Amino acid sequence: MKIILSVPRTGSAAALRLRPWRFDDVPALVAAHRDPGLRRWLAGHLVDETAARNWLDAQVDGWMDGTRFSFAVVTAADDYSPVGHVVVKMTTAGVAEVGYWTAAQVRGRGIAARAVETVSRWALAEQELVRLNQLELLHAKDNHASCRVANKCGYTLQNLLPAAPPTFPGDGHRHVRKADENSI
Repeated sequence: MKIILSVPRTGSAAALRLRPWRFDDVPALVAAHRDPGLRRWLAGHLVDETAARNWLDAQVDGWMDGTRFSFAVVTAADDYSPVGHVVVKMTTAGVAEVGYWTAAQVRGRGIAARAVETVSRWALAEQELVRLNQLELLHAKDNHASCRVANKCGYTLQNLLPAAPPTFPGDGHRHVRKADENSI
C-alpha cells in the first residue's frame, strides 16, 4: 500500500509530502539518529545501517498488517532527503498513538506540527483502513517543543504519566485528540 499525503505551502514554509519510508532512506535515517537532541527523546536509536534497515522492515510490516502507518517527511521539492518522521501506531481497538521526530537541520520551522496535523486528520478520517476514534501523543514532561506541537494540533493534555524505565525513564504527558474534534 502506498499512501502519500500532501501538506500545502504556508507563508514562507515549503510544501511537504508524507510518504512511506523506502530503503534508499537509510543514510538519512542514520544521520538523523546521530543527533544528540533527537536521541534524547527517542526510546530507540538507529546506530548503523543494519539497525536502520531492520527499522524499515518493521515499517513495511506495519503497513502490511495495518498496525503501524509510518511516513517519511520530505519537502515537495526533494523526495530523496527525509527531514522527519510521523507514525500512527495502533494500540487498542479504536485508539492509536502518534509519534514523530524532525531532523536537527529543520527544527523550529513548524514542520513537526504541520506533519502531525496532516497525519492526525488522515488517521481520524480514514475509516476503511484505520478505524480510529482517538489518537494519543505521548512525550517526556520536559519536552516543551512536543507539548507545543500537541497543542497546535488539537491534542488536549489528558494526564501526567509516571516514569516507566527503561523505555520511558522520566515522567511524561499524554495528550489526546478524539475523532469528533477532527475539524480543528
